Amino acid sequence: MEIHVIRGKKIVVAHRRRRGAKFSQKMVIDKTTPITTLFLDIGGVLLSNGWGHVSRKLAAQVFNLDSDEMEERHLLNKGTLESGKLTLKEYLQRVVFFEERTFTPDQFQAFMFTQTTPHLEMIELIQQLKKKYQLKIAAVSNEGRELNAYRIKAFKLNQFVDFFISSCYVHLSKPDLDIFRLALDMAQVPAEQIVYIDDTLQFVEIARDLGIWGIRHTSHLSTSEALAVMGLEVA
Repeated sequence: MEIHVIRGKKIVVAHRRRRGAKFSQKMVIDKTTPITTLFLDIGGVLLSNGWGHVSRKLAAQVFNLDSDEMEERHLLNKGTLESGKLTLKEYLQRVVFFEERTFTPDQFQAFMFTQTTPHLEMIELIQQLKKKYQLKIAAVSNEGRELNAYRIKAFKLNQFVDFFISSCYVHLSKPDLDIFRLALDMAQVPAEQIVYIDDTLQFVEIARDLGIWGIRHTSHLSTSEALAVMGLEVA
């Protein structure tokens, strides 16, 4: 990332490689428009992915399951689970316990929950920024209800996140543009005063379609630098 300051405005020039070619994007931040709100993804930003590909592959090894079969069944039921139309018990019945196993659903669920680890530097950064700038914080995430509830409680996300636009609660999920429209309605803040942070580039691009500033999260350092450019900086 290259950062330039020109006549009171800050310009970020971010270089990415797309299909072998260098892709440059300029983001111009007007310092007279303050950032008042952060929209955050949870998995990949504040916490590890709750039930991502790596965790599913590990589960197949630990419980001696056919990884390909489990993955196929997961993909068929993922959207229904995350939209809140399928309980975790029902999901596991379809994906794992469609035949007799030597372990119980409770044992498998406990394993799922242990896969979450916190990104402590990012949590601390957001907490510090919230306190310093009196920011409004909203989580915009795709997740099933039981896992979402566990992660919020276990890692005390509700101590600094003001509200959760979770797919399982609102029955919308990214990349549906309506989940971001709903987040805007709930925040009651102009889009140009909001920064959305997500580790999935396409979701950042979709939020930008509504005028929301976006940061593709790859590391604590790069996200901190990008936020500082927008006037949100901690010592």
